[in-house]
Amino acid sequence: MTKLFWNVFKLSPVVLAATFFAANGAFAGEATEKTTSVAELSGESNNIGQVTSVSQFSDVQPTDWAFQALQSLVERYGCIAGYPNSTFRGNRALTRYEFAAGLNACLDRMNELIAIATEQVGSGDMETLKRLQEEYGAELATLRGRVDSVESRTAQLEANQFSTTAKLSGEVVFAVSGAFGDEKANGSSDDVEDNVILTNRARLNFDTSFTGKDNLRVRLQARNTPDFNGATGTRMSRLSFDGDNGNTFDLTELNYSFNVKGVKAKLDVNEADIYENVNVFNPLFQSSGGGAISRYGRFSPIYRAASGDAGLTAVLGGKKSPIKLSGSYSSGNPADTETGIFNGNNAFLGQVEIQPIKALNIGATYVRRFDDGSDTNVTGSTGSSIAGNSARRPFGSGVATTSNHYGVQAALQLNKKTTLGGWYGFVDADETSGTGDSEVEYWAATLGIKDFGAKGNTLGLIFGQPPKLTQISGVAGATKDEDTSYHLEGLYKMKLNDNIAVTPGLLVIFNPEHNNDNDTVYVGTLRTTFKF
Repeated sequence: MTKLFWNVFKLSPVVLAATFFAANGAFAGEATEKTTSVAELSGESNNIGQVTSVSQFSDVQPTDWAFQALQSLVERYGCIAGYPNSTFRGNRALTRYEFAAGLNACLDRMNELIAIATEQVGSGDMETLKRLQEEYGAELATLRGRVDSVESRTAQLEANQFSTTAKLSGEVVFAVSGAFGDEKANGSSDDVEDNVILTNRARLNFDTSFTGKDNLRVRLQARNTPDFNGATGTRMSRLSFDGDNGNTFDLTELNYSFNVKGVKAKLDVNEADIYENVNVFNPLFQSSGGGAISRYGRFSPIYRAASGDAGLTAVLGGKKSPIKLSGSYSSGNPADTETGIFNGNNAFLGQVEIQPIKALNIGATYVRRFDDGSDTNVTGSTGSSIAGNSARRPFGSGVATTSNHYGVQAALQLNKKTTLGGWYGFVDADETSGTGDSEVEYWAATLGIKDFGAKGNTLGLIFGQPPKLTQISGVAGATKDEDTSYHLEGLYKMKLNDNIAVTPGLLVIFNPEHNNDNDTVYVGTLRTTFKF
């Protein structure tokens, strides 16, 4: 019985060895010579002969790295073949014909070993084998069933997989939210609409790579979250994930990212959100589904000023580079035949990112923006109404505006869990064809603590001043913001598992619309984010 198992066990090394060494195959890591052609092989393959000792090969020396392997194969199994001139040619590449010849020699040897082993097995051993097979029949049947089940499920997955080239991922946000306070901040003396609402946002992302270093993304989105401007009288109370399309899935992203000689490029042909293409220096809060609960708390408004309907972004510098350069161009109406890509609303961005030490990241950003008056918005709908996000201010309805945006951002990692960040921004906006001139300022500071209370959880605090119109001239009857609003936000994201996170948060706007006479506005939300 022992001899049977030993002889059968010895067969698997033969097959493996034949794969690498049969005939005259080269092994990985060794230099190879030119492969023998079919014409050359026709004159040699018939002359390949069996050897009984490795010493019969004139080109195999005891110092060769594969000598012991060859010696074992020849002396133990006798299935190594050589050439008529007593050479093995171990540094040559193995052809399919040569492999077949060597494998055939090993198969013949295997048959001999099996025949010998069978003759040596007595009737008692066969009875023992039969009894063991019957005794463990149930276990063997269970194993066969499990294997059959795995094969069936694998075949089903292969037959019903979404795509062999595209990856589907998604994010769904459920939110219970409400605004609170006394009177609205729009001067109407109406009470804040303090009804609690239940809203949602669903995103489906389809990502495809063609080279392994590129990505084509298509995103579909449905949502029904209001911006709370109507409820509170100020857009300072907007949530990070707001937007309403009646819960109908729309195409909201279509872009292609790729690398060109060390430059990371991205072409957006639908909703070019430049803040998704460059560093915004607020890693813990920049996500609308998992970061800050407010629109202003995600990142500096300068990145919204650089966004448009289509655009091209380029970033020079790798992850470990101490200096990175970013640039982008976006167009507000690229499909309009009257204006095209360059003659309508557009914006240029340039950014320098410096990392003097591993824990500190600093960025300086400039944006040059032109609005033709059809949809002027120099603050990204985050500041006061007269600063640029309502009634096409700051110069009035339908006024073409040119604006220069300057920003400084920073993120300092105090330790492995705590990050301190912030930004300051300044906008100089002018009437394109008039004498109007205005200035807007804003700033914020952020504090994020990871793994607070439990692993994966994040505690966040954000405080700052939303965009404020600090100066305006050349426009009859125009006024600036006399007072100062303050934005205070607290949140705590609790990671339930890799796919679900719950974030309660509270947003407080003091002196909304930069007016001390306005009542404080509160917005609370409980956001649950599902990812798959």
